[in-house]
Formats: sequence, structure tokens, C-alpha cells
Amino acid sequence: MKRRTTLLASLGSAAVVAALGVLGITDAGAAAAGAITGLGGKCVDVAGASTADGARVQLYDCNGSAAQTWATDASDATFRALGKCMDVTGGSTANGAKVQLYDCNGTAAQKWTVSGGSLVNTGSGKCLDAAGGSSANGTQLQIWTCTGAANQAWTLAGGGGGGPLDPNVAPGGNFNLSIWSLQLPIGSPGAPTTIPPSQLKGPNGYTHPAYFFTDRNDGAMTFFAPEKGVTTPNSNYARSELREMNANGSAADWPLAGTHTLSAGLRITQVTKNVCVGQVHLGSGGSSTKPLLELYYRPNGDIFLGTENSPSGGQTLHAVGNVPLGTRWSYVINVTGNKINLTVNGTRTSYSIPSSFNPYKQYFKAGSYNQSSSESTTNGAKVKFYSLTVSHG
Repeated sequence: MKRRTTLLASLGSAAVVAALGVLGITDAGAAAAGAITGLGGKCVDVAGASTADGARVQLYDCNGSAAQTWATDASDATFRALGKCMDVTGGSTANGAKVQLYDCNGTAAQKWTVSGGSLVNTGSGKCLDAAGGSSANGTQLQIWTCTGAANQAWTLAGGGGGGPLDPNVAPGGNFNLSIWSLQLPIGSPGAPTTIPPSQLKGPNGYTHPAYFFTDRNDGAMTFFAPEKGVTTPNSNYARSELREMNANGSAADWPLAGTHTLSAGLRITQVTKNVCVGQVHLGSGGSSTKPLLELYYRPNGDIFLGTENSPSGGQTLHAVGNVPLGTRWSYVINVTGNKINLTVNGTRTSYSIPSSFNPYKQYFKAGSYNQSSSESTTNGAKVKFYSLTVSHG
């Protein structure tokens, strides 16, 4: 099966150019390669430089060898060394499942995303982890529930993997916005302004001083949606939000079949009642304009997943976590066939998708979709993104 993957993650400066391919920032798809370092400054290593299926992936003193050179490119979410892929043994999702080298096969057990300095396995929603918190040579690497601990912190070649964002460029200079369009809470009634990917891309790309900009303190891609703003005809609420597009500029519109993942590292600094920070929205296939799911954040820190009961409406809320206002957190929304897998700060929950959605295609959205309205243009929801990942397989 051919897979399409685009990773959007934080960059630093020119010094991290070597890491762009690892983070999927390039459009050309050219591979980039280098070491992945972790606890104690040790490198992710293939034991004995073995090319055999099942070869142990471990921590070891960095030596610059091929066994410690991990490559990827913009069309793939794998990490490869010695011609094979970093893989979770048996496709397991259990804590403690060992990480090995194996023939590349396109499964979710071999897909990894960068989130806040961690490497998250798509198949399990769990983090690459040095067993026992040890930095000794030969320490087995495994997957484990994400904790944010030092034995789950990794630095990719060239300083990537959640490194500092550049506060002096437009959002397009820190993130690959070539597969997103932007809707803003301005324009004509019922017809909000939309910015296409071609204008969002690059360090001199589009910004708006109030609604979409780079935070000058930490480089975060910042979205603000006021309580009073231009809305779409089907909504009472304003938004500053990205809409997924294809690389050729057409609107993304993918089927439930396959594996589709949206990952983000973010924090909310302002919210009045409720804000949606991630969506899977219905595309073609019928007349409904409902979302399949929405991920909400409230002022008290509560996080809820809203799943639609049917294309005709009705939403069920699921409490999925709590993070204090202003605190960084992460989410992974994964749709696999008729199943939703959601991971919030390493905790995973799953939900069935009713068969009534089968005729529909979908697309991702991310940003600040404020869920309250008033006559105020200063009250609203401000959301800051530090990483963003989209993958399809």
C-alpha cells in the first residue's frame, strides 16, 4: 500500500536543516539521516550492526556508524537504518513491547511521529522509551505510556525533534503549511476569509496580527478566535483554524478505510467557555456538514472528545483528561477504519464509528474554533501549537 505522510514539527534555525527530512518539513521528499540521541547522550543503535529481522534496538555510546544513522523523508513516517525499519515487535501495543529492526512493511508498528521531544509510535500511541530509565550501553528500547520523563526524550539529527521554534519568522517558516488552508474570523458575513497554502508557506508567509501569528517569545504558531467574528453559514462561532489540503492544492477528502493520524503539541492561554482544537470533519459522500469528532478544551482544564452519533447529528461527550490553562500538552487523533483512537498526554481511549458514516470521506482541522459567542472582539480562545503531524496510510 502506498502511504502519504506529511510531518509538521518545530524547527530551530539554519543549524537544523539536516533534520528537515527527519521531521518531514521538505516538499521534495529527499531523505535526511543522522543520529537520534537520548538519555545520557547515548545514541539509538542497532545491536552489533545486524541487518537481521529482530535485531535489538538499544542505547549505546555514539560512534557515527551506520547502525546509528536513522533516515526518513517527507513521504514516510518510518525511521530506517541499515536498510530496515524501526519496528515494534509483533505490532504490540503493550507497555514494554520491544523495539527492533525489521523489514519495512508499511504497518503502523513502524510509523513514528515527533511530539514535544518524544517519538510516538502511531500503532500504539505510546512513546519510545529506554527500559528502566537506564542509560547503560545495551539498554533495550521499548514502547511505554508517554510520561514526559527523560528516558522518553529524544533529539533528532541536526537539533530537531521538538527543538526551539524561530520567533522571528511567519508560521510558515516553522511549519510546513503547504497542506493546509487557513480560515479566519474576518471577511463578509457567511463568507470568512480563507488563505490558501501558497500564501501560507515559508518564513515570509501570511500572518495576521490578531488572529494568526508567530508568538515572539516562544515561536508558537498562534491562533485567536474572538467571540464576535465572521462565521461560516453552518456555524454560530468564529474560528481561526487550519483545514487539511492535499499537496497538489486540492481539498483533502480521505475514506475511513486505512489509517489516518493527526498529532499535536499545544497549549491554550485564553478561553472563555470552550474551544475546539482538533477535528475530523465530514467531506464528500452525503449532505451532512457535521464533524465526525471534535476535541474540546475548557477553562478549568477539562478536555472532552465529542463524537457524532450519526451524520444527521447528536454528539456524545467523553471526558479524556485535564491540563491546567497555559500548560503544554499533546494529542493524537487516529482513525483506523471504523475506530477512533485518541491519545491525550499518553493516555489512549478508543471509540467505534457508526456504519452510517461509511459513505463519507473526511479531512482534519486544527487551530482555535471558539465555542462561544458575544459582542466582544477581545474575549475568545487563543491556542498555541508547537508541533503538528498528519499522516495517512
